[in-house]
Amino acid sequence: MTEAKLTIGHIARSAGVNIETVRYYQRRGLVALPPKRLRGFRYYTPATISRVRFIKRAQALGMSLKEVQRLMKLDAKGACTENRSLAVAKLALVEKRLVDLAKLRDVLRGLIAACDQPHGVSCPIIEQLESELA
Repeated sequence: MTEAKLTIGHIARSAGVNIETVRYYQRRGLVALPPKRLRGFRYYTPATISRVRFIKRAQALGMSLKEVQRLMKLDAKGACTENRSLAVAKLALVEKRLVDLAKLRDVLRGLIAACDQPHGVSCPIIEQLESELA
């Protein structure tokens, strides 16, 4: 059986990213750089597509590339407990952000409501923001 000859372009298209993203992941050590073959081409394995998709999904969950790299290193060691701890810490951060966003939402609702009330020449949003900063 012959080995699939997957180029970087195929990897990028299949993973839904551009070629420069794959190259960037290579520079960061997240994706292996295969050796050059005849005619200067590098051929990737199908596992590379899965790896790039994994990285993008982790980023979509708010993980930095440094955190993704740490997850991958721990996975290679079979350290599920440590990966769980990282996920718990990330969840705590997300929950804190949700609290902060709820506060921001309430402030913005108040500012918008102030605009709906009769007011003078100056915009109530600007007035309230200026008074909050003073």
